[in-house]
Amino acid sequence: MPDAQPNPHPKVGLFVTCLVDLFRPPVGFAAVKLLEDAGCVVEVPRAQTCCGQPAYNSGDRADARAIAENTIEAFEGYDYVVAPSGSCAGMLKKHYPALFAGNAQWQERAEAFSKRVFELVSFLTDVMGVRSVEAQFTGTATYHDSCSGLRELNIKAQPRALLSSVKGLQLTEMQDPDVCCGFGGTFCIKYPEISNAIVQKKTETIEASGAGLLLAGDLGCLMNMAGKLKRQGSKVAVRHVAEVLAGLTDTPPIGGR
Repeated sequence: MPDAQPNPHPKVGLFVTCLVDLFRPPVGFAAVKLLEDAGCVVEVPRAQTCCGQPAYNSGDRADARAIAENTIEAFEGYDYVVAPSGSCAGMLKKHYPALFAGNAQWQERAEAFSKRVFELVSFLTDVMGVRSVEAQFTGTATYHDSCSGLRELNIKAQPRALLSSVKGLQLTEMQDPDVCCGFGGTFCIKYPEISNAIVQKKTETIEASGAGLLLAGDLGCLMNMAGKLKRQGSKVAVRHVAEVLAGLTDTPPIGGR
């Protein structure tokens, strides 16, 4: 018998993320458009909440496990779970199984769940085989590689490959695009002086690239860099990569510039 072919129209549960839901809903709409254009059937489970990363990073394993249980149950029945965030996807995919070490029932469910989790752009390219998008954006952009997406999920070439297909867009690399922006979730709250020093160096490399647009796949990183750029009076606009790939750039950029 021939090998079974992957479902060309998989059922995808979109994990929206807290920041997208509360601060940048257009990223969620862009994610839905990209997934549907790729042939997916997309649903957004109402029972989803946070991924649990703030509690997990703060050492609160009990609350992190409770949140993880809710998330796993909310997304059961989907072929894939996709998040427009390397940070949240990294939590769901890499850290959920470890949360339930020693709990045979939940660890098995967490491991099965984690195998179905992907970051948005990685899912489009690595799973759905998307090689180009029908989008247009006139201008020069530079791309920031977020720490979690790069180091936990190996996301680097995928966004650049799809951005290369956007008509009118010229991608120019900043120096050290893979260096942290200083956000780090609760890190920027616990160590604001260090965080500010890190993002200061980051915005200097962004400005030096000569790009008029900064892109990334994590809204936390983008909000941090957009805030610093705005305080410095920079004219660099900031957007989530999904907005450009989906051709949904009518809304004001992050930070309002």
